[in-house]
Amino acid sequence: MVGVVVPAYKEANNIAALIRAVRSVIPGAFIAVVDDSPDLSTVAAAESEAGDRLIVVHRAEKGGRGSAALQGMRLLLENGCTTIVEMDADFSHAPSEIPLLLAALDRRGLEMVIGSRYLTESRIENWPLSRRLFSRAANWLAHLVLRVPIHDYTNGFRGYSLRAAQVVVATCGKIGKGFIPLSEILVNLWGRGFRIGEVPTVFVNRARGESSVSSQEITNALVGLGRIYLLKRRLAQPAARGGVQ
Repeated sequence: MVGVVVPAYKEANNIAALIRAVRSVIPGAFIAVVDDSPDLSTVAAAESEAGDRLIVVHRAEKGGRGSAALQGMRLLLENGCTTIVEMDADFSHAPSEIPLLLAALDRRGLEMVIGSRYLTESRIENWPLSRRLFSRAANWLAHLVLRVPIHDYTNGFRGYSLRAAQVVVATCGKIGKGFIPLSEILVNLWGRGFRIGEVPTVFVNRARGESSVSSQEITNALVGLGRIYLLKRRLAQPAARGGVQ
């Protein structure tokens, strides 16, 4: 069974439509929404799409996108999901592309796949220049420090095999909050020998709602890179490195 984890923050205008879109593409998907909003409007919108395979969690404090994704993944595993997709709530990641992630896991024998914004076939739409420059700089810095041979360290549109998801929830989330778990997960799996790959994606800037990125999360990410580098040194011995395909 496919599980889809959706970290959310002030997504009352998007979340119900996203749930419907995911269900239209993957009718049997089990969806976990983990919401850090200061009110219950996002929860109410999600619960309006109630069904047997929907979990909606509201957290009293904003723990950040990474910890929300990890909590959702844990819930999906507890409910019997064998493949997990992680995606944003704002339609930056198109639900119609979920089958591309699942096909890469299945046909290419991957254990983690990233919808990469920086492959030749990929496209970014409606992003202001400042966001493009920041994203490029963040990915350049992550590559410089971590040296995992992929193109996109920071996009949260990902697919995980059962084994990879189990390792992620058991070992990740110890380095920092916010977005830093994205790179932590990548290094953790790569250093343990998991097969990692990328597929092209069309990334569309949100049309409604507001970004959850804060200056504090950016600071945490910069500090966290150093900690992830130490993790890489502990895990990624040359003979044990994972393959990137």
